[in-house]
Amino acid sequence: MKRRDLLKAAATGIAAAPLALSSTAAHAGKNVRLRMQTLYGTETDDLYKAFTNDVKTVSNKSVRIQRFRGSELVPNDQMLDAVSKGTLDMCQGYAGYWAGQLDIGKIESGIPGAWASYDEAIYLHQGKGFTALLEEAYAEKGVKYLGAVFGGPYDLLTTKPVNSLEDLKKLKIRATATVAGILEKFDIPTVYLPSQELYVALSTGAIDGVIYGGSLEYKALKLHESAKYYTYLNMINPGYADGMLINMKKWESLSEDQQKALELATAKHAVNMHAWNVNGCLDVNGEGIFEFSSLPEADSKALTTAAMDIWKEEAAKSPRNAKAIEAITATAKATGRI
Repeated sequence: MKRRDLLKAAATGIAAAPLALSSTAAHAGKNVRLRMQTLYGTETDDLYKAFTNDVKTVSNKSVRIQRFRGSELVPNDQMLDAVSKGTLDMCQGYAGYWAGQLDIGKIESGIPGAWASYDEAIYLHQGKGFTALLEEAYAEKGVKYLGAVFGGPYDLLTTKPVNSLEDLKKLKIRATATVAGILEKFDIPTVYLPSQELYVALSTGAIDGVIYGGSLEYKALKLHESAKYYTYLNMINPGYADGMLINMKKWESLSEDQQKALELATAKHAVNMHAWNVNGCLDVNGEGIFEFSSLPEADSKALTTAAMDIWKEEAAKSPRNAKAIEAITATAKATGRI
């Protein structure tokens, strides 16, 4: 998606959301207190303050959320289990952490090649039935799925210029297991390292590049001090999807108006968080700390085609996954990505 389209989409969504929030009826129900954990730290405090205030306002102060930052109550990778058991009432979490517990988890989190634009991701969720499939899967865990919260770009940062997949064969790239499986099909060396080790690994030459996020994340980790070459992979964008979850029993205990307040506030929050991420990347892009290039279209298409092997593996896990992969494949064909 082009810069002007991103900004237009973000502005439209943010402007429309308060109007939707103001339409909720006044009959709230009994007062409820919800404990919610997210993946993030202090950098997103303003976003979650807005979200919790919206819930409070639209529910006529009958629903109040206490938000905890990443891993403050439970480890981030255990949030699904905690919400399922009621240890947490709510969370905004990443399904990649619990892909072993949820058949559709890897697909939900943003399987490589699944979508190449925010519009395409929204189309799959709202127009091709992803949301219904996710609601079904989480309900089996005793959890209500409230909606997706999309991140920003997911591209390559290297210490040397990269203009093709051929260039990458000479470099060692940090990548998650799923992405590494694709790169290795092209004889590109990979290794996995946690985010806190990336700065030292790049600065010492232990690795030559990372696939971790967008320019906003790379600047936040100060990776530009060692690696300035940013390459658009055009493989998946947004690079990930979080899910907003609430314990099913807690959800069913709420009045219809309280439920609507949570749904509307979640929809607004999703727009705001995606815009925050994308606009942050655009701001960083204008600072001149990175040099930008893009893989040739043929190479990007080759990456997506290679990802189809992973799609087939996921489709074989369940009839639900097969439906999701069928939608992804049809959409990728319609957009000319495969």
